[in-house]
Amino acid sequence: MNVMKRVLKLETPVIERGIALHNIIRLLAYGLGDEATVNFIGNEFGHPEWLDFPRVGNNESFHYCRRQFNLADDPNLRYKFMNLFDQAMNEMEEKHQFLSGGPAYVTTKHEKDKVVVFERGGLVFVFNLHTTNTYTDYWVATDVPGQYRLVLDSDSSKFGGNGRLNSDQIYSAMEPGHQGRRYHLSVYIPPRVAIVLKRV
Repeated sequence: MNVMKRVLKLETPVIERGIALHNIIRLLAYGLGDEATVNFIGNEFGHPEWLDFPRVGNNESFHYCRRQFNLADDPNLRYKFMNLFDQAMNEMEEKHQFLSGGPAYVTTKHEKDKVVVFERGGLVFVFNLHTTNTYTDYWVATDVPGQYRLVLDSDSSKFGGNGRLNSDQIYSAMEPGHQGRRYHLSVYIPPRVAIVLKRV
């Protein structure tokens, strides 16, 4: 049993990348979507199999007609991290109600940097999709002055990330403006990380 637990806890770059991209893609879809988001039984924690009901094309098989919800509850597996991130996204929406705050205003779609930034419902979403580049003092546009704090960090260790960001960091909106907005925030954003900021 101890050998099995050790095997399940091995860190690999493939799994780390998979969790990071799963969380980023889910947050992108959530933040840029319309007035709601949809979960399909198991997607919230990265279920490893598809769902296929018995039909003629699969010889009436029940093999893939199941969801393994126990995967998200197993402390030895990493599905729990994606499930916790999904829960945190839902809690963020419940608290800040950004989905009902109108459409997102995209300020950055930088192909070379692989960075996407948008504002929605009083929140600023920042995504670094680059595989290796960490950006220090990356300018993020905003139209609202004041100070901002992290409300969601995909790199948090509680979501299986590396915990590279300081959750107590204060970001100040400063002049000059950027990307057609009146102010900019200067952020640290590691590769394959998404953060959400809220004015305090």
